[in-house]
Amino acid sequence: MSGKLYVVGIGPGNYEEMTLHVLEVIKKADVIVGYKTYIDLLKDSMKNKEIIVNGMRGEVERCNKGIEKALEGKIVAIISSGDPGVYAMAGLTLEMISKKEIEIEVEIIPGITSANAAAASLGAPIMHDHVYISLSDLMIDYELIKKRIKLAAEGDFVICLFNPKSKGRPDYISDARDIILKYKSKETVVGIVNKAKREGEKVIITTLEKMLNYNIDMTTMVIIGNSNSYKYNDLMITPRGYKF
Repeated sequence: MSGKLYVVGIGPGNYEEMTLHVLEVIKKADVIVGYKTYIDLLKDSMKNKEIIVNGMRGEVERCNKGIEKALEGKIVAIISSGDPGVYAMAGLTLEMISKKEIEIEVEIIPGITSANAAAASLGAPIMHDHVYISLSDLMIDYELIKKRIKLAAEGDFVICLFNPKSKGRPDYISDARDIILKYKSKETVVGIVNKAKREGEKVIITTLEKMLNYNIDMTTMVIIGNSNSYKYNDLMITPRGYKF
């Protein structure tokens, strides 16, 4: 008899930012599958469980192992940071199950995305229409990424940039900034959050013109405001349009 497969979003990784449902699933799971960094965040909850862990770019292997264990009758939790349906493991897991026509019970458990975590630390920057764009080109052509940045900027969306900079693509964030500058004022408010809601968090509010003066890496969320976004004290605010 088949077990059950959960795909779980642990948010930033600290217990305070996990839902009760997430903690409940982790507690009852027989097997935990995840990227090493995320497993390390949960090590205090891993006693008496089978742990399957691997490194970066091991997503397909993790999904295969999780499905295999669930088909053996185990309760399995595949762990994602943030929300599993946002640049994470839910899509791949469901694709593999559907393409292989595997009969298994699956449940997706939501979590706080890095954009939501960073937004909360900044104030209320994504109160109006916003888009998520990843600057990683591992799964998508870079020219298409640039086109999406252009269209989002032209439409005056608040833009949340995931995976903004790595050693292999140090210039993509400056490319993105240059594209956006063609459609947004250089004074547009920008929020930069390193390690959102984790130990060592750093929050900066700056402008589109000056954003590259600050440290941006793979642990950073960059939120670029729309034409109405503004800074008040240490907060970034994007009005929803209420009249008061």
